[in-house]
Amino acid sequence: MAHLTPNQYMEEICKAIEIKNGNQWADLVGHKHPHVASYKLHLPEAQSITQKFFDPPLDDMIAFHLRAVWAVSENNYIEAYNSQVLVVQSFLKVFQSMKEENWALPVLYNICLDLRLFALRADCKNVKEGTGKENEILEKSAEYIMNCFRVCVSDTRAAIENSKKWGMLSVVNQLFKIYFKINKLQLCKPLTRAIDSLQIKDQFPKAHLVTYKFFVGKKAMFDSEYKLADEFLSYSFEHCHKESKKNKRIILIYLLPVKMQRGKMPSLKLLKRYNLHPFIDVRNSVVCGNLLALTKALDEHQAFFIKAGIYLILEKLKIITYRNLFKRISLILNTHQLSIEAFRVGLHNMGQTDVDTDEVHCIIANLVYEGYIKGYISFQHQKLIISKQNPFPALTTFL
Repeated sequence: MAHLTPNQYMEEICKAIEIKNGNQWADLVGHKHPHVASYKLHLPEAQSITQKFFDPPLDDMIAFHLRAVWAVSENNYIEAYNSQVLVVQSFLKVFQSMKEENWALPVLYNICLDLRLFALRADCKNVKEGTGKENEILEKSAEYIMNCFRVCVSDTRAAIENSKKWGMLSVVNQLFKIYFKINKLQLCKPLTRAIDSLQIKDQFPKAHLVTYKFFVGKKAMFDSEYKLADEFLSYSFEHCHKESKKNKRIILIYLLPVKMQRGKMPSLKLLKRYNLHPFIDVRNSVVCGNLLALTKALDEHQAFFIKAGIYLILEKLKIITYRNLFKRISLILNTHQLSIEAFRVGLHNMGQTDVDTDEVHCIIANLVYEGYIKGYISFQHQKLIISKQNPFPALTTFL
């Protein structure tokens, strides 16, 4: 493959199309395939060759692909991106002409992926050279990928097994990656609704579902919808390929704050297995009810947490840290009638020196409301009256 001549390459594509082998065709127009290493295929102008083998607009699609291959060999990702745009546009014309057929969906996956990756590289070049704004090209690429989504979603004539709707999730995943990168998460909602309305929403390839649920779960986390985030991120983690340790680690970076927000502490074994050491100090601080240690841990690993976008969420773990601190105080006092003053002193010892009695009332009321403490405040006696049976419902461990 690395030494293909143009004629041999065209013949390979003809064979793939003739037998309707979408995977083979996808490989032959993808930039991860060995054919891109053949210098004989580094052709900036290939129309005269492609026209001998293919009718319009397929001839343009293949010619623009070879131009993109050439551009990449020249390290010119702006030209590679521009050529890939034309690949996508030409393919959509071909794809739409395939009535009640979807065997070419793998081609759609590959060309959308390459378009996004070229846009990223082109943006990097422009920003480095001061000739463009950050993510400018990437944002533009979303418009072309959205056109692919529209083609898939509008296929209502074919039987479900032949429907182009099976391509929706893969295209949505590419769009999600762009929207998260350019920080336009509000654009995800219409896409999520479109997927949720499909009868086949749970029948997509597992790899596509893992990616989709990761992004939906991640967005739910940012929206403070922790139950939904837990459900989707847990699915992604549990169904991610067991050998994809890198991807599992990425999922955990967002799943862990969600689990911890819901009172489910990760095991040290899990954190060490996936090299998530910044979470170890946070986890230990919360479990011990040590507010001083939690503040120190958040400060020490601030850059990591901010880059991941989870710093503010981890700050909210103070509520569970309060719960664990108050539990320690109750064990020391060994009574079900606990002085509010004892909690205030405990908070002062943890560096919360500006907390007054009214604020302690608010903290306790919040803990009771969230179900972390079973009890009530006696304002007349300035005491927290806790249940004699399981006053601090146990937190669970996330293995």
